[in-house]
Amino acid sequence: MFLFENIYIVLVGITHPGNIGGAARAMRNMGLTQLRLVQPKLFPHAEATARASGACDVLAKTQVYDNFAESIQDCHLVCGTSARSRTINWEILSPRDSVEKVLLTSQKVAIVFGREHAGLTNEELDHCHYLIQIPTVADFSSLNVAAAVQVIAYELRCAQMANETSLIKEPAETLATAESMQRFYEHLRQTLIEIDFLDPTNPRQLIRRLQRLYNRSQLTESEINILRGILTATQKQCKVKL
Repeated sequence: MFLFENIYIVLVGITHPGNIGGAARAMRNMGLTQLRLVQPKLFPHAEATARASGACDVLAKTQVYDNFAESIQDCHLVCGTSARSRTINWEILSPRDSVEKVLLTSQKVAIVFGREHAGLTNEELDHCHYLIQIPTVADFSSLNVAAAVQVIAYELRCAQMANETSLIKEPAETLATAESMQRFYEHLRQTLIEIDFLDPTNPRQLIRRLQRLYNRSQLTESEINILRGILTATQKQCKVKL
């Protein structure tokens, strides 16, 4: 029984094919079937198939991408997982709280897991609306990626069994995709440079902080269009004054 066809598990830079198979098995146990891989070192691979233990249907339709942005560009909600603290404040969710966010939309959702040795980069996390942290003990926080997938998949299954899926509803407006958000951030950066608010030679953390702000808002496509219209008008005024 496939319960969560709109939810995509995205694994980034996985080096061990057994972890891919283990993640596929964890997903299939809980009714998830949508797996995406970004630059896996070895896939397809016999060890991935062996570790999947029968979840071959998940592996068979797994999508492979050359870069992270492409893997999430059609998703409307993106949640990244990380065991490490970050220099910029994030809205951090527990697995259970993140599931509540995920179940509030029937649009495409990506739940992203990073490399075995280093997790996700800050640049990859910049694309995410929320950061999920699994509450492990402080002195041994690193979790196998397949085990991490199992934790999130289990919480989704528990929510479904508790009839919390009744919370699922179509938003009044379509949320902006990750691709639309990225185009907006590029437009914002260029405009801030043109009005001398951002020094491209010394940007510091300004753009990343603005991304955090807008990601928390979960903008709709129409809101993105309004904001980009304001940016375009601002650019035109700057050219007139010149």
